[in-house]
Formats: sequence, C-alpha cells, structure tokens
Amino acid sequence: MLALVAACLATATATWAQTPQVHARGQALLAPFKAALQQALKSGLAEGPAAAVDACRLEAPELARRASQDGVRVGRTSHRLRNPANVAPEWVVPILDRYRTEPSNRKPAAVALGEGRTGYVEPIVLAPLCATCHGEALAPDLAARIEALYPEDRAVGFRPGELRGVFWVEMPAESPPR
Repeated sequence: MLALVAACLATATATWAQTPQVHARGQALLAPFKAALQQALKSGLAEGPAAAVDACRLEAPELARRASQDGVRVGRTSHRLRNPANVAPEWVVPILDRYRTEPSNRKPAAVALGEGRTGYVEPIVLAPLCATCHGEALAPDLAARIEALYPEDRAVGFRPGELRGVFWVEMPAESPPR
C-alpha cells in the first residue's frame, strides 16, 4: 500500500512540475541569462571568433552567476562539452538524453527535484552563426585557439538545427496548485 501511495505522489508531483505556471516561471528565470549571453556572443563575434570564444569562456560563467540568486541556479550544458565546468546536473541528464534520442520531442521540460525545488530545461539548437565556433569546419586559427583553451573539446562538428545542448534552471518550487 505504501508503494502505491508513493507512486501516486510521484505522479502528482511530476504532473505538477509540467504545469504552464512552472514552465512560465522557468522561462522567465532563464530569459535574462539567455539574452545577456546572446548579446555577449554577438559583441564578441563582431570583434571576431576568438573574441566570441572569450565571451563564452569569461563572460558566460559570470552571467550565470549573476542570474543565480535567491535560491535560483542557472546554467547551460551539453552532451558534447567544450568546458568541463559546464557538466550537467544529474537531474538534467535524462532530459538531455531524451532530446538527443527523440528529436521530435524537444519541448521544454520541468521536473520536481524534491526538497522544495523544481528544475526546468530548454533545448539549445545550433543557429547558423554558432557554427563559426561549433560547426564542422572551423578556421585554422580559431581551431588552434579552442584547442589551446579546451584540449578536451567535444563541442565541434555540429550542423545548424542540431541539438547543441540545454539551458537549465533550478528554482525553489512554489506551492502546487490546489
């Protein structure tokens, strides 16, 4: 009987995590980080691809840190990392795996994390401009710079439209609707 109650509670919690309110809150918390990151990358690319790599390397962690406050944590990760510091939180891995194996099922996802927290994930699809640093053919000087900064880099070889990774946010859960 206890197992049945636990299963029902887990189902109710997972359903609650998928409500439009939770998705809207996750989107709202990610929006400033995504906008600031996009602006930093565009500014960097205007100065050249090496400056864009520096924006990702230096500015992106600071932008994520600034967006992570009041019990909220924000980040980005991928199944093919460039920066090992961006490893996925454990709860993100199954969602990222689903996005990889089910390309037609890449809707934003939310999950109840327990301890009064909720996680929200959105896919990152490679835009054509991003292929400059993450595409199949990098300029030799850019490839050398990336290799020098990230000897374990696996974040190249993508085509526009492919899954590049995810944005994620952990947030204090609001009370479930009654």
